[in-house]
Amino acid sequence: MSKASEWIESVWYGGGAGAALLLPLEWLFRAGAAARRRAYAAGLLRRGHPGVPVIVVGNITAGGAGKTPIVLWLGRHLAASGWNPAVVSRGYGGRRGDQPEWVRPDSDPADFGDEPVMLARAGLPVAIGRDRLATAEFVSANGAGVILSDDGLQHYALERDLEIIVVDGSRGLGNERCLPAGPLREPAWRLDEADMLLCNSGDRCPRGAVSWRLRLSSARALDSGEERPLAAFSGAPVHAVAGVGNPRRFFDSLRRSGLDVLEHPFPDHYGFRHGDLVFEDGFPVVMTSKDAVKARRLGHSGLWEVPAEVVFDGDQGQRLLDEVEGRIRAISPGDAS
Repeated sequence: MSKASEWIESVWYGGGAGAALLLPLEWLFRAGAAARRRAYAAGLLRRGHPGVPVIVVGNITAGGAGKTPIVLWLGRHLAASGWNPAVVSRGYGGRRGDQPEWVRPDSDPADFGDEPVMLARAGLPVAIGRDRLATAEFVSANGAGVILSDDGLQHYALERDLEIIVVDGSRGLGNERCLPAGPLREPAWRLDEADMLLCNSGDRCPRGAVSWRLRLSSARALDSGEERPLAAFSGAPVHAVAGVGNPRRFFDSLRRSGLDVLEHPFPDHYGFRHGDLVFEDGFPVVMTSKDAVKARRLGHSGLWEVPAEVVFDGDQGQRLLDEVEGRIRAISPGDAS
């Protein structure tokens, strides 16, 4: 992590000095965001609906909160129930996206973005496009029964039927200031407008949020596909690589699973190069699924993907799914097959 990134992290989440210096820029950001939202509400900027139910899964903070794992979890359950979901994404970090197009499991993350390729490899139909509304219309025209927007909470051109906001419970809303003085894309009151509020486990969850967590239990070799229980890696150090919004959460989860972790944090959406994952000691290298879609293309041996499973307490996950499906049925009765 660069010195600048460390300073920003300390200001946003650690109570570090410096936010006051950025207040004039925060005021400009707030004013611009508010004006843009009013323009959409007044019809001054074009909005549209693709004609099938739209569920937006997003957050109000910069960086990762766990929204993509929730999209994957929700998409798999909706597919199993016959709703034929498709995911739309901006394809952040990718070179393509001027026009809507489908992502394949073997697509290059450098072109399509790491998260869309990860979702496609997991079996979900995914399309990318910088114009979120045009991309939603594209997947609707190609047979999608429900649209899941991975991120896109602030893309008000796309009308939505259900908003799910995800919060990182380990970091919460930080200092609760908007960019660049704090991590918020929108003021904290935006949480009150969510249809559903989910919190990736931690002690800084907003009141009323449904808590969930990511469970790590196994690892898969990138070169051979061999699977091992995560416990098989205990007893010797492992190099843990994480180019995600909050690498600390991945490292801590590995330690709770009994692993001796050598930490290697990288910036979110980092594009790995050959030398980044070469270590002379021969210890295994474990990483998130999001990182694995990029590292796989390097062809190294000794690299292991650690898939994460979304877990809710008790029956909260099923109750959430029932509520989502109820909202879908109210919009598209009888469409599930």
